[in-house]
Amino acid sequence: MQFDSNIKSTIACLPFDERPRERFLRFGEKNLTNAELLAIILGTGTKNESAVDLAKKLLIYYGGLHGLKDKSLEEFMKIKGIGQAKGMQVLSVIELAKRLNQLREEERYMVRSPQDGANYLWHELREEKQEKFVCLYLNVKNYVIDKKTIFIGSLNHSVVHPREIFKEAIRKSAASIICFHNHPSGDPTPSKEDIEVTKRLFECGKIIGIDLLDHIILGQKRYVSLKEKGYL
Repeated sequence: MQFDSNIKSTIACLPFDERPRERFLRFGEKNLTNAELLAIILGTGTKNESAVDLAKKLLIYYGGLHGLKDKSLEEFMKIKGIGQAKGMQVLSVIELAKRLNQLREEERYMVRSPQDGANYLWHELREEKQEKFVCLYLNVKNYVIDKKTIFIGSLNHSVVHPREIFKEAIRKSAASIICFHNHPSGDPTPSKEDIEVTKRLFECGKIIGIDLLDHIILGQKRYVSLKEKGYL
């Protein structure tokens, strides 16, 4: 049987579970290929090419994502199937990505002391009626790059697992972390479990190469830094 080169290659011709938008909804954006993400940005393909095919052609022509970042609208329009509208769509996304990457560090929050850390989360945690375990993920200059609530409930070894904490740190390319949790009683005095969890996380961080800078317990009117207490 001879392949007919005139058959249209459109998204509609793909199996339902291979279409970029359907895969996005089913698996999330993190599980899509570069070509699939770019296909969603392009929106449509051409008469004989699907958006995925067009995206692949664009990536191949410019040598991957890195090759797209400094191209002009005119250069994109040299690719057959990339008109002015599609070129502007791609350039707009690239510009947004550049702006996100170029956020000035002074616009981020720097943690230089336990007091800085406490101030960052006090308003969020001190009125909580349940214990919350929260991690701040920092870059090499101690600017906050992300915050994540790891657990809600009483603190013990079984519920605060290093895997969950450091998995996120690795995903965010964090250089270090600071852990926080609140005591709904208002008294931030560390319990035996607080100290044991802290030591465990500190040792895991040493092995992985991502420092646990502190574990701060927040009460109603004061906080306790386990680093200042000598547990780190």
